[in-house]
Amino acid sequence: MVGDALELPLTQVRERPVPEATVGRLPVYLRVLLEMAEAGTITVSSEGLAEAAGVNSAKVRKDLSHLGSYGIRGVGYDVDYLVYQVSRTLGLTQDWPVVIVGAGNLGRALANYGGFVSRGFTIAAMLDSDTAIVGSRIARLTVRHVDELEAVVATHNVAIGVIATSAGSAQAVCDRLVSAGVTSILNFAPLVLSVPEGVDVRKVDLSIELQILAFHAQRRSAARPADAPGHPGGGNPGNPGTAGRRSTPEVTPELAAKG
Repeated sequence: MVGDALELPLTQVRERPVPEATVGRLPVYLRVLLEMAEAGTITVSSEGLAEAAGVNSAKVRKDLSHLGSYGIRGVGYDVDYLVYQVSRTLGLTQDWPVVIVGAGNLGRALANYGGFVSRGFTIAAMLDSDTAIVGSRIARLTVRHVDELEAVVATHNVAIGVIATSAGSAQAVCDRLVSAGVTSILNFAPLVLSVPEGVDVRKVDLSIELQILAFHAQRRSAARPADAPGHPGGGNPGNPGTAGRRSTPEVTPELAAKG
């Protein structure tokens, strides 16, 4: 098969440590590869994968070498097999039961997201403490009371807990998930969780991401000439705050006296 001519044995690949930076890029590669596979692409070069993933080709080759995958010069990588290799490394060749704690707007959106199933994740249950929400149906799930958390984790063998609660209750929910045996947590609450060693927490803070984007937008804006389109003071016709704005004459003592 193309792309695996120099592949290492499966047991050896599993023993090789994969750097965290590489792990962070593997889901991006997988998304791109799945799109390529759906489009009927058979092979892909490191340059092609790099361009689609937004990284350089040397980084792609180094990342994939940690998986034991080496492309063939002039041919590249077999897309389908690379999908399998990346999926296997990420642990996506099996289903992972997930519990979502918090059935508010964010929790509902997560439960209704169809991409989880295709990536190997099954929403096993949704929990909430609001009696007005408990018992309602969301994405084919009946919301259960958070008091059932431990029973739900045990019954469905939950591997991953998603916290979509307010900051005030997030740590308590996290503690209960950990006590119930959950060692992987995705946290959407605006709070840094305290967990024991051996528990992995990934924090998603949308406000921080927006602030980072605002920083870059400000830097780009400051780098533009003042009269350039898109600059806050550049009279951009797409900016209702500046378009057609009439300049106000400076009020001098002489003008004030005439007034």
